[in-house]
Amino acid sequence: MPQGHIARKRFGQNFLSDPNIIRKIITAIAPRAGEHIVEIGPGLGALTVPLLAACGHLEVVEIDRDLIARLKDTYTPEQITIHEGDALKFDFGTLPAPLRVVGNLPYNISTPLLFHFASFADHVRDMTFMLQKEVVDRMVAEPDTEAYGRLSVMLQYRFHMAHLFDVPPGAFRPAPKVTSAIVSLQPKPAAECACRDEALMARIVTAAFGQRRKTLRNTLREWLADADFAALAISPQARGETLAMHDYVRIADYVTTKAA
Repeated sequence: MPQGHIARKRFGQNFLSDPNIIRKIITAIAPRAGEHIVEIGPGLGALTVPLLAACGHLEVVEIDRDLIARLKDTYTPEQITIHEGDALKFDFGTLPAPLRVVGNLPYNISTPLLFHFASFADHVRDMTFMLQKEVVDRMVAEPDTEAYGRLSVMLQYRFHMAHLFDVPPGAFRPAPKVTSAIVSLQPKPAAECACRDEALMARIVTAAFGQRRKTLRNTLREWLADADFAALAISPQARGETLAMHDYVRIADYVTTKAA
């Protein structure tokens, strides 16, 4: 293991080591001096070093005590502010906005992390993450495809996203068993996130994808009867994966209006 650190499976640690891939990621982020950048899980510093060289100061969130000790031995508080703990529980609203969030996210908790980050979207300028390619495919998936699901709808509602490039297993030590990918997320302006009840929309989306083989008549029966489907011009025989993100916004707004 590079630099004497043993990767810990419980933290989902695979350390990036390919200099060409590191350069591509830094180019994609394009860090500038004075920007407020927070790195999730800096690990052994593959991205930390070039990010720090470009922007002068970093905020980092790290859970591994050994890696925290390394960071403290390597950098001064003027260079890096270390937030010790779980990124899933960290309040990103306490950091100076607008934030640029970057990192090689632990694959074992990537989905809950993405939803956690989404809750701070109004505090963020952009986010650039390395994730399992399968997750990135789901994030940017189009309706009526196998990869399209709850993650696709909820993140596409809040962000403009782009799959930038893939990263092969050999770019890491130890090498994971899956291909990774770099994804960019930019929060949409508030005017583009105009659902009247976002919590209701989230419940509707969860129900629609909870049993993918069932029709919307079955999965959304708590909110919609046949007459409601007709009013919405949506077939009750359709399945959740056939509806676009804006259809779920329409459904939630319709239910909200009907209940008013």
